[in-house]
This record gives sequence, C-alpha cells and structure tokens, in this order.
Amino acid sequence: MSPPEPQGEPITAEGLEALKRELHDLESRGRREIAQRILVARGHGDLKENAEYHAAKEDQAHLETRIKRLQSRLRAAVVTDVATGGDTFAFGRKAEVLDEGTGAVNMWTIVGAAEADMTQGRLSAESPVAQALLDQRVGDVVEVPTPRGSRRLRIQRLL
Repeated sequence: MSPPEPQGEPITAEGLEALKRELHDLESRGRREIAQRILVARGHGDLKENAEYHAAKEDQAHLETRIKRLQSRLRAAVVTDVATGGDTFAFGRKAEVLDEGTGAVNMWTIVGAAEADMTQGRLSAESPVAQALLDQRVGDVVEVPTPRGSRRLRIQRLL
C-alpha cells in the first residue's frame, strides 16, 4: 500500500497524536515559559542593551514559527491506514532490511515526513530509500542512489 495522493501529508494515527501533543505543549507550556522569560528580562531595565530580553524575544519568534509549521502540518495531515498484513513492505509496516554493502541490518518503518526519525528507524515515505522499498517483498533487493553512493538493500523479513 503506497502513501495517499498528494492532497495531504500521510501520517499514522500514532504520528498524528504525537503531532497534536507537541503542538498543545508548545502552545501552552512553551508560550508560558517564554512569556515569563520576557517578563523577567524586562525587569532588568533598558531594553535596548538587554541581551536577555533580546534572546527571549528571538526564542519567542522561533517558538511561534514552530507552532505555525506544526499547525500547517496538522491541517495537511491525512491519516493513512497502517499495513498489518500482506507480503510487501508498505506504509506503517516494520521490516528488517539488510544493507548488502555494509552487512548492517536495520529495522525500519515507513512513515509520513512529519513523524520520520532515523534514530528510531522511522523512514519518511518521501525519502528515496523508502520509495525504493515500498511495495517490495521479502528477499527483494533494491538499489538506491544515495549521497554516499549506491546502496543495495534487501528486505529480510516483514513484521
């Protein structure tokens, strides 16, 4: 099962909930903390030469930018069913993949861009590696061009 058509950003139900939690945290706790920092910094006097105040205002701008990006992602999110059966590597499915060049075995899950995290083995469905692996069967070998050169990846098993 491939990600949905381009009218939305594919995301798992779990990823959608994590996105909502992060947005809520930033809109509540994050904004309160920044407001408190600005209030304390304003109490230090002249704002023109108050580095603490300027740093807090800059952090506030970064926070608001992050909130806007999360809101945009949330609006574009399309919850995609996670494949649990079948014999191909699909969106939301976990697979053990062997890099034939290095011998490294990776446990990867193909997810939406908003929830991708390589440290957790979560590949963005938009990445070249995920695109090459999508809809492949156990034992299939794909060759993927990467910045470090071509990689040969073999699906060992689907979970």
